[in-house]
Amino acid sequence: MKPVGVIGSGKFGTTIAKLLSTNVEVIVSTRRDSVLENINEKHTHLGLQLNDNIRATKDFKELAETCDLIFPVVPSAYFRSMLKNLSPHLHPKHILIHGTKGLDIGDVDLNEVKAGNFNLLPKHVRTMTQLILEETVVLRVGCLSGPNLSAEIMAGEPAATVIASKFNEVVDLGKKALHSDLFRVYGSSDLLGAEWGGVLKNVYAIASGLISGLGFGYNLRAVLITRSISEMVRLGSLMGSNKRAFFGMSGIGDMIATASVNKSRNFTVGERFAKGETLEQILNSMTEPAEGLRTVTMARDLSRHFGLHLPIVETVFSILYEGMDTQEALVYLMNYPYTDDVDFM
Repeated sequence: MKPVGVIGSGKFGTTIAKLLSTNVEVIVSTRRDSVLENINEKHTHLGLQLNDNIRATKDFKELAETCDLIFPVVPSAYFRSMLKNLSPHLHPKHILIHGTKGLDIGDVDLNEVKAGNFNLLPKHVRTMTQLILEETVVLRVGCLSGPNLSAEIMAGEPAATVIASKFNEVVDLGKKALHSDLFRVYGSSDLLGAEWGGVLKNVYAIASGLISGLGFGYNLRAVLITRSISEMVRLGSLMGSNKRAFFGMSGIGDMIATASVNKSRNFTVGERFAKGETLEQILNSMTEPAEGLRTVTMARDLSRHFGLHLPIVETVFSILYEGMDTQEALVYLMNYPYTDDVDFM
């Protein structure tokens, strides 16, 4: 295979680059000179020893001319601007498989949405795939989703993922590039479902972290995860995805991984918040964003637009941004008038 590109040198982008380097040469796009130097001269990054067939560049033109297959792994808040810079160098021959679990709302001010001064509607919201199709000439697009905790993959532990795309060749090429004895790649044709599963579980990972921070154990966390799947199915299906997607690895699989232990950024945010830290303190100490902090605002407004009752989404938003007491929130959820156990099929 030709060299494969990765855009983004954060933890997950580096994880993808390391997985790819088992099978192909890899070019990592970075904006930082220090990262460029460490990868190209020392073959190290984030304290990890990297394979010699990984090199870095700051030049999107070089990346696009060398690589037909590119994995963009950039936070959702910066994804559109990244595409605008990359787009002039792309052609319809390129294949993009993104690994970003977030949403874009264009020019809408998220702070205005939080304050209730702007009602977010489905027409304002884009997944990363929709952004790629809007901002570039690329037609063959895929999404990488599933239970992919970077620390465990970097440590060489067995893991799996899903590549979703409407094009079989995207799934097949992604599998060929990523698959190894310790990393299994499954395919899916429900691209929208894989994206929404990866996006929404971040909100519930924050909720799980809140429970952990309050000192509660796995019984309550299991209840939370189960009810969270119900909310994901309801909102995701109204946004156009198939319900089945939420019962695979990009839905419940990703949920279990990120909502069970403090190895995910979103879980960590909830846990630290429940223990008394402010959001400002938490964010100032994080090197990469927790996507759930953006997503919970969008999910709340979208659910209200559809007339959905998503009590976990509403409660997480109220705790983070409206000063709701965490113990009070727990009592509210425990007494919420749920009726049936499985009410989302």
